[in-house]
This record gives sequence, C-alpha cells and structure tokens, in this order.
Amino acid sequence: MRPALQGLHRTWSADELDAEVARTAAHLRAQGTRVLGTVLDNSAAWLVLDEAAQRAGVVHVPLPLFFSPAQTRHALQAAGVDTLVTALTAQPAEPAPTGSATLAWPVAGEPLRWLRLPALPVALPAGTTKLSFTSGTTGAPKGVCLDGPALAAVTRGLVEAMAPLGIERHLNALPFAVLLENIAGLMAPRLHGATVITLPLSQIGLQGASGFDPARLQACVEQHQPHSLILLPQMLRAWVGYLQHARLRASPSLKLVAVGGAAVGAPLIQAAWALGLPACEGYGLSEGGSVQTLNLPGAQRPGSAGRLLPHARMRVSADGELLVGGSLFSGYLGDDKPVPAWWPSGDLGSIDDDGFVHLLGRRKNVLITSYGRNVSPEWVETALGSHPAIRHAVVFGDGQPALSAVLWPVQPLADDASLQAAVNAANAQLPDYARIGHWTRGRAPFDAASGLATTNGRPLRPAIWEAHADALAPQLETATPLE
Repeated sequence: MRPALQGLHRTWSADELDAEVARTAAHLRAQGTRVLGTVLDNSAAWLVLDEAAQRAGVVHVPLPLFFSPAQTRHALQAAGVDTLVTALTAQPAEPAPTGSATLAWPVAGEPLRWLRLPALPVALPAGTTKLSFTSGTTGAPKGVCLDGPALAAVTRGLVEAMAPLGIERHLNALPFAVLLENIAGLMAPRLHGATVITLPLSQIGLQGASGFDPARLQACVEQHQPHSLILLPQMLRAWVGYLQHARLRASPSLKLVAVGGAAVGAPLIQAAWALGLPACEGYGLSEGGSVQTLNLPGAQRPGSAGRLLPHARMRVSADGELLVGGSLFSGYLGDDKPVPAWWPSGDLGSIDDDGFVHLLGRRKNVLITSYGRNVSPEWVETALGSHPAIRHAVVFGDGQPALSAVLWPVQPLADDASLQAAVNAANAQLPDYARIGHWTRGRAPFDAASGLATTNGRPLRPAIWEAHADALAPQLETATPLE
C-alpha cells in the first residue's frame, strides 16, 4: 500500500496520519482554540494541523514564512487568531504579539511552539473553514474566507480531472500556505490516495518569496521521482533555462507540471515540453478556491489557461472581463458585502470555441497609447517573459506613442545583447502597436527587499516606474511609433 506522506526523515501511512490528526484535533479542543494561525515550513506537522483544525471545527489561518513581521501581525490581529503555532526555532517576537507559550508540544513528531494570543473575537462568514491571506499590492494582506463545501468541491474537481493521468506521487514545491498548493498539492492528492512528498522548501530550492535554485529542484526530482508538481511561472522559466544550459532533460517520471500564479506564454510551455517537462498552464483565483482552469497532457492549447475544471463555471462580460462562478469564497475578512453568483475576476479574457480560456491581462492595468490603442501590459510582459533570458518584465506606455519596458534577467550578469534578442523575439510575435520601442535594465531585483515587488513576488508598477523614470521618460517623450 502506498504511503500517504513521504517526509525528510520518515514516511507516514494513512492510518498513522489519521491517528495524529485525531490527537491534534483533541488538543485544539482542549486548548479552546477557535482560530488557529500557523507560520510553518512545509512538513507533516503542517498537514496534520490543517486537517486537525477542520476536524475540530477550528478556522485555520495559514501564513507564509515570506510575510514580513508587520504583515503577519496584521493578519493575526485581523483574523482574531487565538492560537499561533510556529517552529520551535522561530523568534517569537517576529511573527506575533506577546502571548503565553506552551513550548515543544509535538505534532507529527516535530516539537512546535504554541502561543495563546489575547485575540478579540472577529465576525467571519458562516461556515468559514480557512482564511487565506494574499499579500496585496499595498502590503496589507487581504483575507479571503473559504468554507468547507467550496474547498471540497474544488478538491473533487481536481481529482476528477486528473484521474486519467494516474498520478501516484506528488512533490510539494510551493509553500502550503499558498492556497494553490494547499488544495491542488495536498488536499487533492490526499483525497486521491496519492503519496505527497513533503520536504522543507529549502530542499526544493525555494528561498523566501522569490529566491529559487533550479539545480536543487532538478536534484530533488531526480531523487524522488514524482509524477507531478506545481510551479510558479518564474520557477518554470528558471528550470527550463537551467536544463538548457546544463544540456539535461527532465525526469521521465513526470506526468504533469502544473503552472499557475501568472500567465506563462506558449513559447515557454513549448520549450519545457521539448526538455521533457510536461508543463501545463492553469488559472484561478483565491476567491474561486484557487484554481478554475487547467491544461492537461493530451488536451492542452499552449498560450491558453486551459479548460474549465468540473467544479468551475466561467463567462465573459460585455466588456471582456472574465466572470467566475461555481465554488466561490464566502467573503472578504471585515467586509460583509454578499458574494455575487458571478465574481468579477478583474482579468480580461476570452473563451474559444473549444472551451479554452485565454487571458488578456488585468483590466485595471490597460494602457492607452497616444494613438488610441488599448494594450494590456501583461500580454506584452508574457511575451517578453517567455524568453529564457528574462525573469521579470514590466511594461509602461500609457499616453505614449510607443511602449517601454524594465527588464530583470534570469542571470544578473547577462549582457545587453541577450536582453535585446529577447525583446526582438517578443516584438516579432506582437502587432506593431504592442511592440517594445525602448527598454532599460532593472536597477535592483524585483522583490520585497528592493521595494519593487510584493512579498509573493508580484511587481509593484508604481515603484518600478519611480525607480526607472529617468531612464524611460526621455525615450517615451521622443519615441516614434513603430512601423
């Protein structure tokens, strides 16, 4: 019989995990916990706490390690967390206000620090099981309240869609505190009866929100031979670049490399398949339970976000915005507005005759050039980011005759010629009004430390513009339209 979980030092059967979940649920009840917060690395303990909270009727608030102390404190207080669990080695003053600690109460054999916090009760939508915090573009995390039926429906939909692939081993490559990995990489494999391979994120090559070593991931995949894993686009881009440079191919064990979090682009998907990486782009919102669409091997269209999964519904509004239905969230934390049957995603897109969803960028980011052309910067950024040389690209040009871009390379020492080649390749697949007329190299990495991105790696456009305006503005003012 397959193990339920393979960790760094031991494996767990389904019965062993179930017994540990029951034991931990009893401890939560004895503590009088109503809202459980966790700040933990991926581990068997994280899985047990998540399932124990659900069994005990406790709201789980998983927080990522890459949140800043201020973001963590904000989330804990806003959610009314009364019990916080962290690693024993964590600095208690960093993630939380002062509380009364019960040290070294173990979960799944791992001694953990339990802090009882003086939290005030917070009103949550009825039935809330999990509170997922996004980093937000302003730095203040936004709480998305999810109930049990919605989470269960998404989990069942994923299992049904992927059943033909015969996935029996899933490697967790993203933090469990990221809703996509929590549901698609943990809850779905658990329901399917697959083995989850759960290692500290440093073993996977992931450091913080945006640091990633593809050589570590490659070694981990070769060692553990998983059938599936989930990546962010920048991780896939780095892995493809590493395999190309090292003249290696992916492990033949892989049946699915799901990619989500941002648009990927057909060239990167095709480059991955050429190396034996069965990369398939998907799309989803936390407000829709993390994932609504997914390409699958044998049923994919590179450049699209795939077809709807069984639990999801989607349509396009009159002005081109994707509206999501089906297994929706219960509401935002601190906002009592009812959730409509069709949730406006904020993404522009289309659905073709074969049911594949195509993303065209964020509605609020649309640029209007001085020639009256509407351009989604994400469209152009995806074309740029599909090139192995470019890790991040941010496009500007509102009210200007031509577009410009700030580029950050995969290899910081990459020369300008390689970046120009990437721009030329992107321009060749874009219409004239969406081509890059001028670009400049980024002056710092696009990450939270530089102030140019959120803690989960989403570029902050105003900050990037301000940091590079002197390099962009003169060219924008004198630019001429491309022929």
